[in-house]
Order: sequence, then structure tokens, then C-alpha cells
Amino acid sequence: MKPSMLAKLDQLAERLTELDALLASEQSTTDMNQYRKLTQERAELEPVVDQYRLYQQTQSDIETAQGLLADPDMKAFAEEEIDAAENRQAALEQELQRLLLPRDPNDERNLYLEIRAGTGGDESALFAGDLLRMYTRYAERQRWQVEVMSESPSELGGYREIIVRIAGQGAFSRLKFESGGHRVQRVPVTETQGRIHTSACTVAVLPEADELADVEIKAADLRIDTFRASGAGGQHINKTDSAVRITHLPTGIVVECQDDRSQHRNKDKAMKVLAARIKDRQTREAQSKEADARRNLIGSGDRSDRIRTYNFPQGRVTDHRINLTLYKIDAIMDGDLDELFSALAAEHQADLLAALGEQENG
Repeated sequence: MKPSMLAKLDQLAERLTELDALLASEQSTTDMNQYRKLTQERAELEPVVDQYRLYQQTQSDIETAQGLLADPDMKAFAEEEIDAAENRQAALEQELQRLLLPRDPNDERNLYLEIRAGTGGDESALFAGDLLRMYTRYAERQRWQVEVMSESPSELGGYREIIVRIAGQGAFSRLKFESGGHRVQRVPVTETQGRIHTSACTVAVLPEADELADVEIKAADLRIDTFRASGAGGQHINKTDSAVRITHLPTGIVVECQDDRSQHRNKDKAMKVLAARIKDRQTREAQSKEADARRNLIGSGDRSDRIRTYNFPQGRVTDHRINLTLYKIDAIMDGDLDELFSALAAEHQADLLAALGEQENG
């Protein structure tokens, strides 16, 4: 193992010992926020240090077996022990490399999922509805909560645009690679000649922002307009100026929300979406300055990238970033996304490992 990696692991082992001492002290629960931070840090460190201790034990086993090589009666046994321990050690080193990869600080956050119809008119809006159902079904399987923040339905069904909040453990870590262009190839319900059409939607996945800690939004930077909501919602919704449009003047980001009867709740929802969009823009700007082509392969969140094609006549879904094709379109559209998400996460992890190797060799 490289000296830099060993030094890092030694530091983490020392830190875990420090945390155990801090959490065992009588004063540990006087500040509950600090206590939660320490327990979370400990929970993150423990699996790494446990693996490192196994690695150290394996190294000790190798050295013990090497000491037996000089004994003719023990030589064959010692060689077997060394071979088995070295194989174990190689697997542990690989696992430690994975555990030491930089963690995405947003992985455990809730998220906002934005789906917008693109080229293809009514068929694109219908596909936006299909994508929403796909993600909603996946969220149900994970026992996550889904809340509509803003929607703009189309006349034939589906949505011109819809924004939902998805809340649950690890939600962003699973859905974060979904940002980009989603293309569908199928015979639309409006097509009388049976011809296959190609339509597209864009998806954006934004981690929920902690409005106080993550994003500073000044009241002077906002223009807030109220207006009467349009569309479904009964008589009351069209009689009051309950809909809210917030414009963030420095960035030009505009958020509208009109789904609730209460102007106050619409404003609250719009502010949360605005904070997430500002945080997302700041993150992408920072990444574009520092990221190389390899790191941008997956997870760049570039809205213009065509990331996936759903071909209904052939029953296949292809993710273009990792050249993965799955012939189970019905299951995928019903929210069976684990195989796809796991493949994307594995490829992203491989990119990070390769980038880490380049840094250490550079």
C-alpha cells in the first residue's frame, strides 16, 4: 500500500479513538447539535477503520508466516498461509481505496426533481408524465416521500413541466445521475399511421439546500409577483392571487408555484426550489472550473447531454454514458431502476479511483 494511503488511514484510526473519548465524556450531550455531528462522523469513520484493522492483522499474519519459512517442516504450510493472506490483503486494499474516495456531501440530502417536456409537443408532455411515474414508483419502493411542488399539466395528459420533492434516506445519492436529456422512441397515441416518433424531455436533480447554511438569499435580490392561478383546482383557486412567481435578480432564476390555495405556502415552496436551483448553479460552476473530462463523464448534470434513450418498439433502454442496454423497458418504466443506478454508481466510482491514481502518480 502507498505510504500516503497508510498515513491517511493512521490519521483516521487516531481520529476514531479521539471521537470515542469525546462521546464517552459526561459533557458530550450538553450540545446536542455537536453530539449529532460527532456521532455521524464516528459512523462514517468506523467501517474504514475496521477494514484498516483487518488489513493490519493480515499484514501481521504474513510476517508471522514468513518467520516459519526457514523451518523445513513448516515451509509448505507457511507458503500456503502467505499466499492466502496476500490475496486477502489485496482485496482489503481495494476496499479501502473505495472507502477513502471523496464522499459527495449531498448524498444523504433530499432532492428536487424537475421534469420538462422538450421536442415532440404533446408526446413529449406525455413522456414527461411517464418519467414522473417511473421515478415515483421507484421512490415508493424505497419508501421515500414524494410531494408535488409545482406542475404545469398539458391538455392531453402529462406535463409541460413538473417539480417534485423527494425525501428519504440516500435519495440524492441514487438519483443524482438522472440529470440530462431523456429521449423516447415510440408510436404516439396521437399517431394514426403507426409511425415511430422521437421525443425528448430534460430532467434536473437538485439536492435540497439548507437555506441558512448553503445559500445566502437577500430580500433585495428578489422580485416577488402574485397572480391568479390557472388550470384545475376548483373555483377558489381562480378567485384569489394565490400563485407566486419569484425572480432572483442576480442570476435571473425564476420559480413559479401555484398548486396550493395558500399564497404563503406557495411562496414557501417557491423559495425552497429557488434555494436548490441557486445551490445547484453554484456547484456546477465550481465543478466546471476544476473538473477534467473523466470526472465529467457521469454526474456532470449538463442539461444538454442526451443521457438515455427509451425505445419502446424494441423494448430496450440504453444509457449512453456507460453504453448499457437493458431489454426490460416495462419493468424500468414501472420503477425497477436499481440495476441501472448501480451500474452508473459503479462507473462513477471507477472514474474517481482512476482520478485518484493519477493524482498519486502525478
